[in-house]
Amino acid sequence: MTTILFWDIDGTLLTTGRAGIFALEDAARDIIGKEIDLSQLNTAGATDRLLADQILELGGITPNDGKIDQLLQVYSEYLPQSLTRKQGAILQGVKEILSHLHPNRNDVISLLLTGNTSVGAKAKLTHYGLDNYFNFTQGGFSDTVADRKAIARQALTSAQELVEEINLEKVYVIGDTPHDISCCQAIGAKSIAVATGSYKLEELQQHNPWWAISSLPTPDVFTDKIGLGNS
Repeated sequence: MTTILFWDIDGTLLTTGRAGIFALEDAARDIIGKEIDLSQLNTAGATDRLLADQILELGGITPNDGKIDQLLQVYSEYLPQSLTRKQGAILQGVKEILSHLHPNRNDVISLLLTGNTSVGAKAKLTHYGLDNYFNFTQGGFSDTVADRKAIARQALTSAQELVEEINLEKVYVIGDTPHDISCCQAIGAKSIAVATGSYKLEELQQHNPWWAISSLPTPDVFTDKIGLGNS
């Protein structure tokens, strides 16, 4: 039975020094025609599509799908440059676990379940050299939906194109916010909550994840915990 790992990006795989927010500010200036201060937005666990909706409202524009798509398109054009200007990092344990699992094993696949758009996700992972571990056609992204639970359902449906039979006991969602936990629970999977973002371990534990940890452990500990052994 194949194990499926759904990974969040920001605060879980990596940090970007808020490069995404700066790119959104640039995009908002182009679309709305004035500077929009996004410093007060709570971005932890928020989806790009939801943020675009909120930004348009801040700018006095009634959000609709066309305007949101336009803003996100301009954002995707600014993001690569913004990533080079800001200092981020791959988080502890990420590269070690991914390189241990892929392509060494054929009983596990890693997909993205993220609030990023697919283009934004690819830009971030490419910048930090993690793009080879993922594909950007399967998984869950905020290209068309803003709600993270809907994105989780999208991701699970997408995984069915790759895995003939899915056992939810072998499906894990790895993320750093309560939103990741709740979307995981919405699809009946197991939540691995890592306190590497803006939430403390104790705060994450209050949402009853399957496993709550301060950071990703060594590959052997990780694979043993999710029932893959350490081969």
